[in-house]
Amino acid sequence: MKSKSVLLTGFEPFAGDRVNPSGEVARALHGRVIAGHVVIGAVLPCVFGAARSEIARLVRSHRPAAVIATGLAGGRAEFTPERVAINVDDARIPDHAGARPIDVPVLRGGPAAYWSGLPIKAIVAALRDRNIPAVVSQSAGTFVCNHVFYGLMHALRRQRSIRGGFIHMPYLPEQAPPGQPSLPRETMIEAIAVAIEVTLTTRADRREAGGRTH
Repeated sequence: MKSKSVLLTGFEPFAGDRVNPSGEVARALHGRVIAGHVVIGAVLPCVFGAARSEIARLVRSHRPAAVIATGLAGGRAEFTPERVAINVDDARIPDHAGARPIDVPVLRGGPAAYWSGLPIKAIVAALRDRNIPAVVSQSAGTFVCNHVFYGLMHALRRQRSIRGGFIHMPYLPEQAPPGQPSLPRETMIEAIAVAIEVTLTTRADRREAGGRTH
């Protein structure tokens, strides 16, 4: 029987911040029913290895219909569904355990990259329809967010019935440095709820440009 839950993960605060919007949204949506599925919200540690292990454990434990991992991308002005996870950890700053891997594979012997399993362009279109800024991102970075994204897709590689992927979000107003873009908490919650609904109800992604024009 197909699971009637969806797993939503965010992160604990990091880099000196007292709040992380991704963790706040995961907590806010925990227990909500979207498209007939109960949201299981969880907050991951900002720690290489531990975060990847925890999301894999949550997938095994709950066997959700879909998994949306989220994180903060400070400086971005939009919600950015990520297209691809790459097999490298290359940390600009240490994680919360003090680790700072440089040019290290997420998984030794793993493929160079995994594509997102989410309908990323349909998500962007649905958010734009609600006047929420959104764009497809071509890079999830090389910190713990990409580490979790890659680990998630590796864990799902033989479970094709489970959609999974990663979405970055901007700062909250109370944490944004001067001049940096931010979005209100209520917009964050609405956006991820929309992304969950689109993921659960959209069979095939849209075929249209979803990124920036450079």
